[in-house]
Amino acid sequence: MERWFQARAWRPRRHQLAMLGEARAGNHALLVAATGAGKTLSGFLPTLVDLIERPAEGLHTLYVSPLKALAVDIQRNLLAPVAEMDLDIRVETRTGDTPSDRRARQRVKPPQILLTTPESLSLLLSYPDSFTMFAGLRTIVVDEVHAFATGKRGDLLSLCMARLGRIAPAMRRVALSATVADPDGYRAWLAPDGDIDAVSLVRGEPGADPNIAILLPEDRIPWSGHSGRYAAVQVMREIERHRTTIIFCNTRSLAELIFQDLWKANDRSLPIGVHHGSLSLEARRKVEAAMADGKLRALVATASLDLGVDWGDVDCVIQMGAPKGSSRLLQRIGRANHRLDEASEALIVPGNRFEYLEARAALDAVEAGELDPDLFRPGALDVLAQHVMACACAMPFREEELLAELRSALPYSALTDDLFAQVLGFIRDGGYSLRAYDRFKRLTQEPDGTWRVAHPKFVAQHRLNAGIIVEATMLQVRFKNGRNLGRVEEAFAATLSPGDTFFFAGLSLEVERMDTEDLVVRATARPARVPTYGGSRMPLSTSLADRVRGFLADPSEWPRFPDDVREWLEIQTRRSVLPRPGQLLVETFPREGRHYMVAYSFEGWNAHQSLGMLITRRMEAQGLKPTGFVSNDYALACFGLEPITDPAGLFSPDILEDEFVEWVQGSALLKRAFREVAVIGGLVERQHPGKRKTGRQVTFSTDLIYDVLRKYEPTHLLLQAAWDDARARMTDVGRLAHLLDRAAETMVHVDLPRVSPLAVPVLVLIGRERISTHQGDDALLIEAEALAAEAMAE
Repeated sequence: MERWFQARAWRPRRHQLAMLGEARAGNHALLVAATGAGKTLSGFLPTLVDLIERPAEGLHTLYVSPLKALAVDIQRNLLAPVAEMDLDIRVETRTGDTPSDRRARQRVKPPQILLTTPESLSLLLSYPDSFTMFAGLRTIVVDEVHAFATGKRGDLLSLCMARLGRIAPAMRRVALSATVADPDGYRAWLAPDGDIDAVSLVRGEPGADPNIAILLPEDRIPWSGHSGRYAAVQVMREIERHRTTIIFCNTRSLAELIFQDLWKANDRSLPIGVHHGSLSLEARRKVEAAMADGKLRALVATASLDLGVDWGDVDCVIQMGAPKGSSRLLQRIGRANHRLDEASEALIVPGNRFEYLEARAALDAVEAGELDPDLFRPGALDVLAQHVMACACAMPFREEELLAELRSALPYSALTDDLFAQVLGFIRDGGYSLRAYDRFKRLTQEPDGTWRVAHPKFVAQHRLNAGIIVEATMLQVRFKNGRNLGRVEEAFAATLSPGDTFFFAGLSLEVERMDTEDLVVRATARPARVPTYGGSRMPLSTSLADRVRGFLADPSEWPRFPDDVREWLEIQTRRSVLPRPGQLLVETFPREGRHYMVAYSFEGWNAHQSLGMLITRRMEAQGLKPTGFVSNDYALACFGLEPITDPAGLFSPDILEDEFVEWVQGSALLKRAFREVAVIGGLVERQHPGKRKTGRQVTFSTDLIYDVLRKYEPTHLLLQAAWDDARARMTDVGRLAHLLDRAAETMVHVDLPRVSPLAVPVLVLIGRERISTHQGDDALLIEAEALAAEAMAE
C-alpha cells in the first residue's frame, strides 16, 4: 500500500491515517472532510489494508451510496488501485440497474466489496440467505450521509443497519460527508442504539478556500426570475475559457431550458451535455462516460450530480439561480478540481435582486464556515411497515425480538409497544376496515406467537414493489369536452379544490374536478386565484434567509452591492421601511383597481405557497374579495377588491387549526400523500410480475382505499402517516407555524399610496402567470419595467 502511494507521489493524509487507526481499534467513525480530501479512499483504506494483511473470501465491506451514478463512479475509481496493486479483491455494484443473473450470483458468491443503495440493501435483507451473505460483514460505509440521513431513505438505511448489526454484531459503521453542520446528530444516527460515544469523529484537513464569484449581467440585475437564463451568452464565454464546466440548475425543467439556451449561444459548437434523473439510464451512462473521458466541455446538471462523482478535469462550476443553502453550494463547488490543495472555482448567476442578496449571503456563509442546519425527526411509519415486511420475507420473527432490534435504530428508538402493534396489525390484514379482503392479509401469527408471511405470493410482491422513492405523477389539464391544454405536476394539482382558479396556457381556468389522471377545468372570466408552478422547488434555508434579512437592516453592507441593488434598497428606505431581523414587514397599497398586501417573511416558496392558499380563504371569509396571490422565497403578495386594513388578523396562529385542516381535507393534498405512503407501506403494489401499473392505475387503487379509510377508519396507521407527510414535507408547516406564532408581536404594517421597490420582484410574477409561454418575454419585460419605474420614482 505504501509503495502504491509512493508510486503516485502521494502521501496518506492525516485523516486517512486516523480512519485507519479507528478501524484497527474496532471503532465506529464519522469522517467530516472537504470535497477533494480523499473521503472515499479514507472509507476504503481500512478495508484494503485488512484484505491485504488477511486475504479472505466473502463480503467484507458494504458501501452505501444515495445515488446509482455515485456507486458506479466509486467502482470505477476503486478498481484502479486494486488493479495497480494486483490485489485479489472483487469490487461490484448492486443497484436497480444490475442484471438479474448477477444479482442472483452476488447472493451466493458475493464480492469482498459491494457498492449499493439503501433500497437495494433492503431487498438483499429480504432473502433468507441474507443471514449467510452478511454473516462475516466487517464494515458498512455510508457515503454522503448528509444527503439522506434525515429523510425516509435514511429511516430505511438505519433499519437496515439495525438488522445487519444483529446478523454481524462485530460490524463497524462508518459515515462520510463534506457538509455536516451537526456532527453529533449524525454520530447518534449512525451509532447502534443512538450511543453517540460509540462513534469517533474524525475531521479532515482543511482544503484551499474556494474562489467563488457572482456573475453580474452586462447591463443590470433583473427584477424577477429565478433561473439566470439572461446570462446564457456570458455562461457560454466561461465555458470557452475553461477545460470542463458543470452548470448546476435547481430543477430538471430548468436544466433542459438552460441546455437549449447554451446551445443557441454555442458559436464554436463545443460538446455540451445534459444530465438529470428523468433521462434514461442509457443517456445518463453515456454522458457520465463522456465526462470521465474528458470528451465534454460542459455539462448541464441537477442535483443528480451534487454528490461525489469525481471528474478531475472539471475546473469550473456555475450555479444558475441562487443555491438556496450554503451546504448545497459547497457540495456543488466541490465538483470543481476535486482536489484538496487547489481552490475550486465557481460562479453564481442570480436570477433577480433578492437572489443577488441570497448569493452574497451564501458566499459569506461559506467564508464563515456556516452550514445549513440538519433536522432529524422520528422515523416514518410507512418505511417501518416496509422494513418489517422485508424482515418477515427473510425469516419468521418473534415480536419482542424484532421490536428490540428496531428500537436500536435511532429514528425508531421511541417506538411504543402500541404503535408497533398497529404496524403489525396493518401488515397482517390491512386494518379492520380492509381485513375482509384476502389481498391485504400478508402476515399470520402462529400459536407460539411467531409471525410469518401468509403466502409466498406476498414475498414476491414485496420484492417487486419495495422502495422509498415514489415517482411524481403528471396530470392532464383538459376541458370537459376532452380538449387537452397540457400537463401539470400532481403536487400542484393536489393543492387545488373545485372552484379554485389558476392561470395556465394564457387562460384563466376554474377547477371542476380532479380525476385519477386529469385535472378537468373550464374557462372563466373570474380572475385567477392560484398561480401555476412547474418543477420541484428547493426551500430557502433559514440560515441564508437570516443573512439576507441582516443585509436589509445594515446599510454598512450595501457598498459591497452593485449600484442597481444599492439604489433599490436606498429608495425602499425613503419610500417605506426595510424590516429588521425578527420583524415581519407587511406593506399594503392600491394599484390599478386592486388592493395589495405584501408580507416579507423569508420562509421560502413552499411555506409561502401554502400560506397564500390559507390567507386568501380567510380574506374570502372576511369579505375582502381576494382575487389571487403570488409568492417567491422572500415574500407573499395577496390581492383583492377591498383594502386590507388589519393584516394582523389574517396571520393569527389559529389559521393552522382551522383553514389549514379544512384546506388539506378539501384538496387532494392528503389523498396524494396517502398514495405515497400506501405504496411505500406495501398496501398497493406498483408492479405485477411482467408488467408495471400505470400512474393512473395506482392512483385509482389508492383513492378507493383512501375513501374507505376516511369513512370507516380515520385513525388508520397510513392516514396518520399521510397527515405527517402532508404537514411536514408538502407545506413546510413547521416554518409556517413559526411565522404565525411571531407575526402578531413582530409585524410592522406600512400603508403606502403606491407599490414599493421591495414589492416589485414578487409582483412581477403576476404578469408571468397571465402570459402564455409561446408569447415570449417581451410583454413581461414591458410590464416589469413599468412596475419598477412606478416603484422607484421619487
